Amino acid sequence: MKMQQLWIVCLCLALITPAIGQEDGHDDHEGEESNAIVMTADEQRAAGVVVEAVTRQAINETLRVPAEVVINAYASARVTPRITAQVVARHVQLGDQVELGQPLVTLSSVEMAAAQGELIVANREWQRVKSLGRQTVSERRYTEAQVAQQQALAKVLAYGMTKAQANALTKSGDASKATGEFDLLAPQTGTVLQDNFIVGELIEPGRVLVDISDESIMWVEAKTIPNTLSGVERGSSARVSLDGVNWIEGTVIQLHHRLDETTRTQGLRIEVDNADDLLHPGQFVEVEILTGVTAPVLAIPITAVTMVAGVPTVFKLEAGGEFHPESIDSGATVGDWIVVRSGLVAGERIAVSGVFHLKSLLLKSSLGEGHGH
Repeated sequence: MKMQQLWIVCLCLALITPAIGQEDGHDDHEGEESNAIVMTADEQRAAGVVVEAVTRQAINETLRVPAEVVINAYASARVTPRITAQVVARHVQLGDQVELGQPLVTLSSVEMAAAQGELIVANREWQRVKSLGRQTVSERRYTEAQVAQQQALAKVLAYGMTKAQANALTKSGDASKATGEFDLLAPQTGTVLQDNFIVGELIEPGRVLVDISDESIMWVEAKTIPNTLSGVERGSSARVSLDGVNWIEGTVIQLHHRLDETTRTQGLRIEVDNADDLLHPGQFVEVEILTGVTAPVLAIPITAVTMVAGVPTVFKLEAGGEFHPESIDSGATVGDWIVVRSGLVAGERIAVSGVFHLKSLLLKSSLGEGHGH
């Protein structure tokens, strides 16, 4: 009886074992298929998946450093009074766009009033003497009248009147217009960046009333370790970004020859076209400077690489719209590119955008939620 029972148990085990083996084999097959993510062209477009061929190319070597936007000092001006004067009227405000010769502020000064009066008197005398001629008056009187008129004119110009304003005063010859009032005019076209004064305030000579700058061309000042600038020179290409994503093209225009005494860093200046008014003085930005060009190498965009199980991985497009994760041996990162030592060959097509979506489908499939679609 016992032998019969033992025989029945052995028979049952023999029948069960192949079934288990077949089930295990099916699981292995499913595990292999789970690595493939199938997407139609429409699904790729909807998910933002972009595919490009891997190529060998020369890539730019760049240097990235933090920097600060500053005004273009070569396209800026400061408006200051040359004598003690009181503010009578304001004609511009902070942020205004002004044109060359536009009135900015009206001032009044006792010194200017006296100088204007002297000019009117001296000009009248000079006009009278000049009309009489050298044959009528002595040479000395003729010369003295001419010099006095020139000195009086030079004085009001030195005090802050323009030549046009002074000529208008002498042409009128009206002594009642010697009030001491005069306008400070815009010396250039640009934007008012500072207007630190109030009407009625007494202003001392040299006090900055208005700062004007042409912001269409801005400067960006960067500092870095001197030995990193070996490939940088005047005219080197550069670009500037506020967010690390959008870039504005620029050019290196100056390399400072004196190091910062505290940080021992070397400064450089980049000129940037700011026609779109994106940059303003005081903003902190990131600068990328071209330092050289590599020999042709196999390289792919940074956006194509993701980490899967701690290994750099790309998604390679195979026949039938299948994306397969492919681990790579990555080399140096140069700008927005990663050099590939092995794992890919030129001509293979990989996803360079939408990689995060593909990775999420891969992870979902590995958790047993079905094949990626």
